[in-house]
Formats: sequence, structure tokens, C-alpha cells
Amino acid sequence: MNSTDIIGVLEGDGGRITATFTWTNVAVAASFILVNVAISTWMGLKLEGPLIISSLRCVIQLTIMGLILQDVFAARNPYYVAFLTTVLILLSTYETVYNKSERTWHGMVLLVNTAFSTLLIGIIGTRWAMKEKDFWEPQIFIPTIGLLLGITASSMAVSLDSCLTEVTKNQGRIETYLSYGATRFEAGRSVAIDAVRLAMLPTINRMSIVGLITIPGTMTGQILSGAPIMNAVRYQEIISFMISASSGIAVLGVVAVSISNSSCFTRH
Repeated sequence: MNSTDIIGVLEGDGGRITATFTWTNVAVAASFILVNVAISTWMGLKLEGPLIISSLRCVIQLTIMGLILQDVFAARNPYYVAFLTTVLILLSTYETVYNKSERTWHGMVLLVNTAFSTLLIGIIGTRWAMKEKDFWEPQIFIPTIGLLLGITASSMAVSLDSCLTEVTKNQGRIETYLSYGATRFEAGRSVAIDAVRLAMLPTINRMSIVGLITIPGTMTGQILSGAPIMNAVRYQEIISFMISASSGIAVLGVVAVSISNSSCFTRH
């Protein structure tokens, strides 16, 4: 392959999936879960139930999402997009509060942080970074918000769990600082720094290895659907920076509110 051919591959179409997938194909792929079930049984991990339940949830949830997206994409109605975005934010907040973090706090705080960070970065990024005049275009905006919510929710859960755990462990030291006249921010500064750092490190590490060790799912999906390879690369770069900013804003917000609220120092 000469240099002209290489350039043509990079700037032209990527690979295309020509097969039409059926439930038989899904069933074949689902059989791979039996590998994990076998490992769990052999090692006595007692994860067989959660594996099967999560697999069923994966199929059911994705199928329902696909049916909904078909109608929303066909309608191209901004009100439908706004409604679906709201539902995704609410579900993401619920998942963070009840499933992702061992220690939970006010759901409203997480809801506001999740909505503010993802909508702010999602709208700005879609409108200007992706050059979509109608930023609410469902084919662009909903998948983008979904990507932001997935990583942001995990980052918030990590920061919240770390913050509340460290506050509980260091309650005596924090109360000593407070008794000497320190503000809540001064007393909890080291806890906040560690929580934010811990939550942001996965995003930083993800960006540092992308394209070197891993090919991200977003980029892979674009290439397999036939998008020009370099266009898929640039889209992935845009999404990576948006995810980083959204996670940072959400993590900083939830940690700041946790530290600033006096009940945080006595809540267990």
C-alpha cells in the first residue's frame, strides 16, 4: 500500500458493518457471559446472580432505549429531546445516589451538579466544538449527553464516597481545626483536594492512553458505521475534552457543597 492509498483510507470511509444483527447474534454473544459465571462459580465469588441480572438489564434497557431513540430521532422535536435528556439526568442521578456510591448524600445536590455540568458542556460543545447550529439535534445531542453522563456520574460517585469517608475518618482532626477558628473550607481542604484528585485521575489516565493502548468505543462505533476515520478521531478528541470538563465541574461542585455543609461533619 503506497502513501496515496494510506491517505485515502484515513480520509475516506472506515469499515462498515454489513450484517443485519438478529436476536440469535445477541444470544451467541450473551453466551460469553458464561465464562464469567464459570469463574465466579469456581472461585466462589457468588457473582452468578448479579452477572445474569446485569446481562438481562443490559439487553432490556438497550432495547427500550433503541425503540425510544428511533421515535425521537424521527420526530426531530426539541421538546422530545429536552424530555429525554431530563429523564437521562434523573436516571443518572438515581444510579449515583443508590448504586454507585457506598455513602450517599442529598440527591438534589447531585441532581443539580449533574444537570449543570452536563448541560453546560454538552450545549457549548455541541454548538461550537461540533459546529451544530441546532445543538439539540437528537442524533448528536442525545448520544453526547449520554457519554457525558456515564463518566460524570462515576466521577461524582468516587468523589462523594471519598469525601464522606475521609470526613468520617478525620472527624476529630476536623473538629479540632474548627474549634481553633478554622472555616469549614479550611478544615476540610485536604479532604476536598484528595477527593477531587481521586475522582479526576481516571479521566486523566483515560486521555493519556487513548489512541496508544485503547481505541475508544465512540471512535470504534463511528468507524464501524462508515464515518471517515480522521473525522471519527477528531470527534473522539472533542468528546474526551468535553468529558474531562464536565467531570471536573461536577466533582468540584459536589465536593464543595459536601464540605461547606456543616451536617457533613457529623453525618455517617
